Amino acid sequence: MASIFTKIVNKEIPCYKVAENDEFLAFLDISPLVKGHTIVIPKKEIDYIFDIEDDMYQRYLLFAKKVAKSIEKSIKCIKIGVAVIGLEVPHAHIHLVPMNQMDDINFGKKKLKLTDDEMNEISSNILNSYNLLYNS
Repeated sequence: MASIFTKIVNKEIPCYKVAENDEFLAFLDISPLVKGHTIVIPKKEIDYIFDIEDDMYQRYLLFAKKVAKSIEKSIKCIKIGVAVIGLEVPHAHIHLVPMNQMDDINFGKKKLKLTDDEMNEISSNILNSYNLLYNS
């Protein structure tokens, strides 16, 4: 059975896309820790991040780096935190979390509830930054 992320890749479920190429997709987490909390996935459904073939893994991390730099241009933060948990969805994914304090990447804290307009504005800003940095 396809994971929820595969359904997003296949456009069966909508997302707030912030970056995409032939192999990877980045979109806002719908239950974010902070504004700009982004999930980066390979389009190919692979459950465990360390099962990704080496060359693809390198491209995946480089894509995530570009997304992180795009988030930094769009969201006021000190750094982008990175987390790979991998238990909640059986599809490899990296969390990129804008951080101004350590608690910003605490997955045990209450999640934000943002409006559709807020999510669209955030995703649009990050996508525009990504396109300016990497597609111009």
